[in-house]
Amino acid sequence: MQTERQIRGARGEQAAVDYLRQNGFMIVERNYRVGQDEVDIIASRYDELHFVEVKTRKFGSLTAPEEAINERKLRAMRRAASAYMAHRGCNLEPVFSLIAIEMVGEQVERLRFVENALEYGW
Repeated sequence: MQTERQIRGARGEQAAVDYLRQNGFMIVERNYRVGQDEVDIIASRYDELHFVEVKTRKFGSLTAPEEAINERKLRAMRRAASAYMAHRGCNLEPVFSLIAIEMVGEQVERLRFVENALEYGW
């Protein structure tokens, strides 16, 4: 049985996929895992391959979704992205992005897409 947190996370991830598709991205993979490392969504657009972390929180939580990202998570995403690109022989430009979602009940209240999140100090 899934916890409330797991259900919220799955709904947030689906909202992120919907947002990306509506904005011209093609979803390549979801929940790509290599060892302990994972990327929530891998999506392509133009000549870029986006490795997207999705963070979902209840609206009004003490911490913003973006604050849940730490250096350990970034290293894990980079390792997973590197493994993915090597395994697939991919030559697209890698971009690390974030989708932060805040929900009220089952509804998305706020969704923020931070493209090239590493450039913004994430």
